[in-house]
Amino acid sequence: IIHIDCSDWKNRRGLQRAIAEELELESSIMAVMDKQDEEDDFDGVDESSRNEITSVSREIHNILKYSRFVLIFHNGSDNEIVDLVNFGVPPITSFGDNVMIWTYRRRMLTIKECKPYETLHELRYTHLLVYDRMKYLAAGQLYALLCKEADIIVACNPCIQGVDQTMAVNCCLYKLFLQCSVSKNNSNWVDIASNYWICDGILAKDITLDTSAALHREITWKCDDNVLTMFKQHFKLPFLTVKEDDVYEEGPYRWISVTSKDREMLGMKTLPAETSSFFLEFVMSDQPTMLPNGLFEHSSNLGALTLRCCAFSFASPPFLKCHNLRFLGLDHCTDDKTGEGEDHTEWVCLHSLWVLDLRYTHWNEILSPAKMDLMDNLMELSIEGVWCWQYTTCLQGRLLNLQRLRVIKPTRGPDISTDASNSLMDKAKLEILDLSGNNEMEILPNSLSKASSLQVLILDGCNDLKNVLVPDGLPQSLKSFSFDGCGPAFRRAPIVELPPKQERPSTPATKEGASVSNISLKGCSQLAHMFVRGLPNLVELDLSGTAIRTLDFSTMVLEVPMLKRLFLLGCEHLRAII
Repeated sequence: IIHIDCSDWKNRRGLQRAIAEELELESSIMAVMDKQDEEDDFDGVDESSRNEITSVSREIHNILKYSRFVLIFHNGSDNEIVDLVNFGVPPITSFGDNVMIWTYRRRMLTIKECKPYETLHELRYTHLLVYDRMKYLAAGQLYALLCKEADIIVACNPCIQGVDQTMAVNCCLYKLFLQCSVSKNNSNWVDIASNYWICDGILAKDITLDTSAALHREITWKCDDNVLTMFKQHFKLPFLTVKEDDVYEEGPYRWISVTSKDREMLGMKTLPAETSSFFLEFVMSDQPTMLPNGLFEHSSNLGALTLRCCAFSFASPPFLKCHNLRFLGLDHCTDDKTGEGEDHTEWVCLHSLWVLDLRYTHWNEILSPAKMDLMDNLMELSIEGVWCWQYTTCLQGRLLNLQRLRVIKPTRGPDISTDASNSLMDKAKLEILDLSGNNEMEILPNSLSKASSLQVLILDGCNDLKNVLVPDGLPQSLKSFSFDGCGPAFRRAPIVELPPKQERPSTPATKEGASVSNISLKGCSQLAHMFVRGLPNLVELDLSGTAIRTLDFSTMVLEVPMLKRLFLLGCEHLRAII
């Protein structure tokens, strides 16, 4: 039995390598592939274009030509790869001695009614098509399949550490809950699913960025509108989604999402005591809907709360007594002024808060120094469409446990000092800094070099920035850097990744373009991922001592017509300049 898992597809050579590893070929044969990979690196051969090697195919054929085997192949490519003769596998022309069973795009959790006649015309070598027929599964079988899928996700990814089957299953169900809950207006919340996993208690607080990022990549649902009905037939779902055509059904739900037009929220009065995650979205209007009184009366177990287009008293928010609140997300929320003048000396929920995510919600009170002093456990602060980069001066000496900071797409500047040179002096735990859209920022804080754990720096749309240069250099820990002169991405990138191409603007926002003339990433020994585009005044780029393997001027560094000086001293991993 030969089990080949190429669900995380790289290229045809990767498939051949997987077969060779399964057959435990001699190290000299494996070295042939390593040498060819290295040569392709130096020749600048694109990763997706690397094909199988004839001499390795010959060795595979010599082993298999007298064997009887079943080959189980998880195909993650966009093409049907069933005839494996070129890889050294003897022809499988019938259901005789040798058999191959293959799955197509297994990495995506797919639950939908399959119409085989839509697929058959794409298959050339397949003798028998077996497709899922969910409605014929017996009770419990769908959940059993999900458990098996969770085992595969955990076992097959070396980056995923400290996650067991129960955790992985709950992560899958929570991602399904998010995808079933969101509207087109708040779909960005799905991108930060890993935050919810941690704040809801599914994953441990100290889970690494690599683990949460790997889980986020692995768990993607593709399903039709009948998926919830199918699940409900098999087991009791831990969540409830209520939309305008639905009626709220009381029950001990762990996760609840409500999208409504009216204050009555389709019959909901109070959150169940068991609820640990709650999403509420009202329809955006000139007169935002007020939150019902007593909604959080029994919400001592609430860990994650997201409100969109809601109105409540900023002086006396209704969730103040949610003692276990770890995630607070507010999107386009407004102050109804009813609590003005009230003095609340204890904001208990701020002590437990791990993530504060404000989007187009101008709530000065919660960002005041006195309130921030209560957030001694805060790991992530995201501010979108509110204050500009100068707000970082308010953070000096506060939020010492901050790991991720985003101050992006500002609409106005705060009435505070503009000297931000020391704003990051005490942020030794900071891993992600995103200042996208701060087009009036002219200099980077000198204290950025003190952020010794920084992994990701995003400066997209910071078009008044003169130089990416700090006196003591950027932190050596930096792994990813992005400066897109066309502007900030439409959506945030998940966890440690840079924004993908499809989420970036296609043309510059202004004719002038970015002002930056010098970018120095010198000494960033971990830097392997970079995107620089639309910088018409860039003269000098210093990548000395970085971990860049391929410097590609068609995908990594674009539209830099004035570039005169390129430094690559000590780039020991560099294979090619394209």
